[in-house]
Amino acid sequence: MKLGYNEATCKENSTVEKDLELCEKYGYDYIELRLDMLKDYLKTHTVDDLKAFFAKSHLKPFAFNSIENINFCNELEWKELVELFTFGCEIAQQIGNPYMIVVPTVTPEICTKNEKEVFDDSVKVLNQLADIAEPYGVKLSFEPIGDKKWCCNSVRQALEIVQAVNRDSVGLTVDCINVYLHDKCADVEYIKKIPKEKLFVFHINDCEDLPLGILDHCHRLMPGLGAIPVQAVSDAVQAVGYDGPACLELFRPEYWQMDAEDVIKMGADTTRPFL
Repeated sequence: MKLGYNEATCKENSTVEKDLELCEKYGYDYIELRLDMLKDYLKTHTVDDLKAFFAKSHLKPFAFNSIENINFCNELEWKELVELFTFGCEIAQQIGNPYMIVVPTVTPEICTKNEKEVFDDSVKVLNQLADIAEPYGVKLSFEPIGDKKWCCNSVRQALEIVQAVNRDSVGLTVDCINVYLHDKCADVEYIKKIPKEKLFVFHINDCEDLPLGILDHCHRLMPGLGAIPVQAVSDAVQAVGYDGPACLELFRPEYWQMDAEDVIKMGADTTRPFL
């Protein structure tokens, strides 16, 4: 696998410009740009600036993060979501960014929608978004979030949805902590059931050893420093035939208080053993 970086890792202590510079410096192969950070970047830069950077750099764009809460939208929510999604597709087409990560809806408490409701709505919404994205040459990478507050929270459930959509442009994101949040990786072998052509994105991370229900995304750690069997997840992903980037994605406030260069260097050092 290749070395990838997701901008969530330093989203409070860095910028697109700084992330591009540092990821190039420390040998990352790919970067996942955040749409909110990209909008800030475009206040003082142009898309041509971004294209020029990638044209002369080893680092390449991989996936925009992220279109969230895609399920059960009301009319206004859907309108705003489509506007952001279309903005992302337009930029992605211009810079050669192949994937857009899309995320199921989260509720304040445990989601009470049943699986059929989630399945039916997800299939409908992913088809609607794919209709928008395909003319831009952009693919959707659907990411189940392991916590029960999210309406789609397992690899198994997400794969069933993606297979029902049955479009070349719709696949899956596998994220270490989301596999762990679902059942402490008891079902890690299920990853091997994903067809190679449906596994679009792999997020690598670790987390503190906390009980499910208390563990949250703020407890993420660098790979190999926590409770997740990162090697087992990485092995399962590679067993499918995935050879894209392992993208470091962390939301840890402690890392946001550090110098971005220290975090990005540490990320490269801790992730490389799992590639």
